[in-house]
Amino acid sequence: MTPVELSRTVLHAVRCAVDEGQLSVVVPERVVVSEPGAGGCGEYATNVALQLARAAGKPPRTVAEILRPRLIAADGIEDVVVTGPGFLNFRLGQEVDPLQDLVREIRAQGRWYGHGDALAGQVLTLRVPYEVRAEVVADAVVRIVATQGGRATVEHRGGRATARHHGGRAAVEHVEHGELVELRPVPAPEDPAPLGPDAARWALLHPAPHDRPRITADHLVQREVNPLFRVRYAHARVRSLGRGAARLGFAAEPGPLDATGADTAVTPALQAPASQAPALQAPALHTPLSDYPRILTAAATHRAPDRLARHLVTVADAVLPFLTCVLPIGEEKPSAAHRARLALAEAAGTVLAGGLSLLGIDAPEHL
Repeated sequence: MTPVELSRTVLHAVRCAVDEGQLSVVVPERVVVSEPGAGGCGEYATNVALQLARAAGKPPRTVAEILRPRLIAADGIEDVVVTGPGFLNFRLGQEVDPLQDLVREIRAQGRWYGHGDALAGQVLTLRVPYEVRAEVVADAVVRIVATQGGRATVEHRGGRATARHHGGRAAVEHVEHGELVELRPVPAPEDPAPLGPDAARWALLHPAPHDRPRITADHLVQREVNPLFRVRYAHARVRSLGRGAARLGFAAEPGPLDATGADTAVTPALQAPASQAPALQAPALHTPLSDYPRILTAAATHRAPDRLARHLVTVADAVLPFLTCVLPIGEEKPSAAHRARLALAEAAGTVLAGGLSLLGIDAPEHL
């Protein structure tokens, strides 16, 4: 069970408690699950009971105890323990590997991973000035809103002076057929077209709306100091590893990342570094991949493509160190562990490609 799936399970338990009259609260849009804090136990924990207590008119521990039986009955959850003032702590079934489940989920959903229905039925009209950054931001917002079941259209008004005056704020009005959202990001100081379409879009989308974008040749630098380069390079490296694996005769398959498989054939000198690297690096990659649906929902809800752009940098920075241990090294032979590492790398590549496409930026196979 992935953190996203666990969050949905907790939401389902809250809905059931509300439907059965045990809780009288508004069901939240989402529930955050994270590693247990001090005094916690298990793999994950949530403070949802504390969040709902005031509205429910009950102590947090009472709310937690109402939810606990429903959560224990859910598939993939072995036990639920209430600690502190009302934290719910989850121990997942021993046979469940959250990372493997996450990789399988991403492979199954492909480019649709992270899409949801948070904005289902909502219709937005994005009003923007005649200014290049506002146009690019609106174009990305239309795509991102669609991933959450909403629909957005663009209309124009005002100009550069209006956009400067409002300093990047987004005003919202309710109109007869949905919401009117005024997108007024701080304008670009100069024409970004000389950077080329991809670097220009990144220069305009990566900063927060209230920050002035930098239109400089730094966005074209093919080195790690350039965030756009890191994101696109990480994607290209993943695709390159897939081609390399095909030449070695194996394909991606989710599974344990260590090198202790029945078909592993390595020398003792080579086994240690290959088996230790994934164990050290995979947790850092798990979090940004599992957070992607939440980030995408937030970007759609707040009309903020910059959140998506910055998260793609986080994914790239997490996956790049991991890629060194995907293919066999030296005398190693392809094993189940290598297939599992390739599956995890390809899952990250899927997220990077999907996010870049929503920003209107190409995800090259070669770089």
